[in-house]
This record gives sequence, C-alpha cells and structure tokens, in this order.
Amino acid sequence: MGRYRKKWLQGLVLVLLVAACTAIWYLRPYSPDQAAKTAMQGGEGITVIDTGDWLAFEGGETRELGVILYPGALIKAESYAPLARSLAGAGYRVFIARMPLNLAVSDVERANQVLKAYPHQSFVIGGHSLGGAMAARYAANHLDRIVGVFFLGAYPDKKGSLKDSGLPVLSLLGSRDGVVNREKYEVSKQYLPDDTMYMSIEGGNHAQFGSYGAQDGDQPAVITPQEQWQQTVAALKQWLQTEVNPFPEESYLR
Repeated sequence: MGRYRKKWLQGLVLVLLVAACTAIWYLRPYSPDQAAKTAMQGGEGITVIDTGDWLAFEGGETRELGVILYPGALIKAESYAPLARSLAGAGYRVFIARMPLNLAVSDVERANQVLKAYPHQSFVIGGHSLGGAMAARYAANHLDRIVGVFFLGAYPDKKGSLKDSGLPVLSLLGSRDGVVNREKYEVSKQYLPDDTMYMSIEGGNHAQFGSYGAQDGDQPAVITPQEQWQQTVAALKQWLQTEVNPFPEESYLR
C-alpha cells in the first residue's frame, strides 16, 4: 500500500510541477526595451522614483492634474517610461502602477495608494489594453476623485461603464492595432459618454503605446515607436489642457 501511495504522490508532484511551469511560461511578461530603460533614467529636469508599487515621473513645475497609468496585461511598468517622461516634461506628475503578476485585473484598486498620498490633487486615470479596462472600473467607482479617463488601445466593459459619469474620456487607437477586438471595441462605446473623443493614430499599432518590442497578434506599425509616442503624448496633452477640469467642483459654483 505504501508503494502505491508513494507513486501517487510522485505523480501528483509531477503534475503540479508541469502546471507551475506552464503558468510561469504563460505569465512571462514582456520586458522593457532599451528605449524604455533609457527613459527610466533621471536627469534633464525629470525625477524618476521607483517605490516598488509605483514608478513616479515628475518635472520641475507640476500642474494641478496628476496622471495614473495602468499597464497592459503581462507588460512591465517600465515599458511606459517614454510616455511618462514626456508627460512629466510638460508638468504632469505621472504614476505607472506595478501590478501583481503584471495583470491590472489582480489589483483594480491600486490607484488608492496614489490618491491617499496626494489627497488634495485631482487625477485622471487610464491604461493600455487590459489596463484601460481596469482603469475604467476604478474610475466608475471613484467619481469623487477621478476627473477624466483615457484609453490606449483599450475599451471598457460593463463594470467600468462611464456612460453617465460626466467625465471627459479620450480613446486612442492605432490604425494597425492587431490586438484589440474591433467588434468588441465598437460594442463598448455604449459604456462611454456621447462626447467621448476618439482618435486614430495612423500607422500605429498596439505595442507601440509602450516600449517592449513586438507583441503576439499585433500588426507591424508603419510609423516608428518615437512617432507613436509623440502623437500619443500630444493627444493626451491637448485633452488634458482643453477637456479636463482639474477643479470640477468649481463648475457648480458658477
């Protein structure tokens, strides 16, 4: 009987090892490339702080608005350093979340940490891919502190409906994005305000919102990563400056 029990235990251990190896392989994240690593370096008026849970980018002069970014699935936070650095250079304090297992769905409420640390500052929140959907869920549940939502190659689900939120929303999508399900993207518009700003980055794809190389299922971009980052940052800056009110309570006093 002991011999059979030993074989059974050995078989169970083997199955668990195989399952663990499969999970590790499946959850292997995309790593930041050299451009992202370079953008992580401080200097030229930009301060970069790694708290462990967050990457924070800050320039010399800080505007009233802060920006919170949730990464895409299995994409490390550092991969968005080029975007964050450019926004910080324009005066925005930018926070990129480090998510457990590199999956935003594992900690939708992570932005609470930033809001508690800066109780008197207003924030917009957004994300790339899965991170965008989870950012929308967070915003839908924290309308008292979030003053805008942006999507980078992303769209909300029903739990993240912003339809009646009154928030300004920006949706950016690369024309050659091969990862976003276009049918679901169109259906998701029912969860967004009627005045949502939709913008297409011509020649851009899904992966180039970050800086981590090619992504499975994506189409090749016909513009450079630098061009896509520049267009993305320009669109975000215009939206932040013209559509987002950092003091929404003042609108009720006029």
